[in-house]
Amino acid sequence: MNAPARAPLMALDQALAALLERATPLAGTETVPTFDAAARVLAQDLVSALQVPPNDNASMDGYAVRTADVTAAGAVLPVSQRIPAGHAGEPLKPGTCARIFTGAPLPAGADAVVMQEDTREVGGDLHAVHIDAVPAPGQWVRRAGEDVTRGAVVLARGQRLDEAALGLAASLGLAQLPVARRPRVALFSTGDELVMPGEVPPEAMKPGAIYNSNRFFLRALLQRFGCEVSDLGIVPDRREATLAALKTAADHHDLILTSGGVSVGEEDHIKPAVQQLGGLDLWQIAMKPGKPFAYGHVRRDPDVPGAAPGDCHFIGLPGNPVSSYVTFLLLVRPFLLKLQGVSDPAALRLPPAMALRADFAVPRADKRREFLRVRRNAQGGLDLFPNQSSGVLTSTVWADGLVDNPAGTTIAPGDTVSFIALSDLLA
Repeated sequence: MNAPARAPLMALDQALAALLERATPLAGTETVPTFDAAARVLAQDLVSALQVPPNDNASMDGYAVRTADVTAAGAVLPVSQRIPAGHAGEPLKPGTCARIFTGAPLPAGADAVVMQEDTREVGGDLHAVHIDAVPAPGQWVRRAGEDVTRGAVVLARGQRLDEAALGLAASLGLAQLPVARRPRVALFSTGDELVMPGEVPPEAMKPGAIYNSNRFFLRALLQRFGCEVSDLGIVPDRREATLAALKTAADHHDLILTSGGVSVGEEDHIKPAVQQLGGLDLWQIAMKPGKPFAYGHVRRDPDVPGAAPGDCHFIGLPGNPVSSYVTFLLLVRPFLLKLQGVSDPAALRLPPAMALRADFAVPRADKRREFLRVRRNAQGGLDLFPNQSSGVLTSTVWADGLVDNPAGTTIAPGDTVSFIALSDLLA
């Protein structure tokens, strides 16, 4: 009897598109202090109620002048007033200048600023200055509203707030910002071989036991991308325990994220448990590392007090640590961003790759799209971590990026390859 044909491997781009199609932005918003809004996603457009700057002001320390009074180098003008930042001056009298400092409002009548490097004091005091350069109208002047105009949308709904955006919001006087609520994620690992660091010293570890590394970096990654994380620990390799963990997690979370147990072995209980409690798509993705990947849903119990309506998302990552790390960055990261309402399509795709020189060889082509751990070197090329096994977590610490190598492609020293910086995937 012939074995059933295996389903073809799914392309990474196809898997990402399918995953994003299922990632409906979460309902609910909250208001947080602008100080605490870094990396949060705006829940509504921010419309400026004022113009920035509010008035014409000096962009350099120097002297505010009427250009009509300085038609040639060497003009000498008496200093009629001193205007520091935060203070308004009197209208500038014709034939005089005003000592002015960066950010100070330009006095009425002045139309330019001569920076102090282009002036000389007359008589050793600031009662008059010798102007060495003829200013043009508008020189070293920041015009009112040149940064932000009143009524303009300065930050759009769905934008993830970086440091510059927070500064812009503060410049508009906004002490609080409306943001999408954080995804609530339940995290657990499966496997009787897993041991938590600190529970058992290395010399007392049983044969086959390993420390649970995935739980640590996955929790940190979830927090980096704006999630509230409930750590449910290690679930034993038993069907009843797996079902109980999934039921408990689903009622009060938006996503359940697991690592390990999504294969088809007799001790891999995640797949049948999720199928029993909801539904599961097990995707075999044509990528290396990270072939096994599962997406599904778990039904919530409507009779549980406080349970959210509908179903809870489920994502199952591979158990091998490098596979789990890479698939999180390539697939889970954009899924989480879309749950929070990120609307920029570029933010939901792989970051743009740089064309760099390979200073290494990959003589054997793989059938799958490979993501090789590499590091930039002092010569402007890329070095390859010598062991690309999906269990070698040291490669992710050593590397500063991934080479996105198409399926069926060998690499020779000197070839141009596509480099994705890990800093871009972690942004």
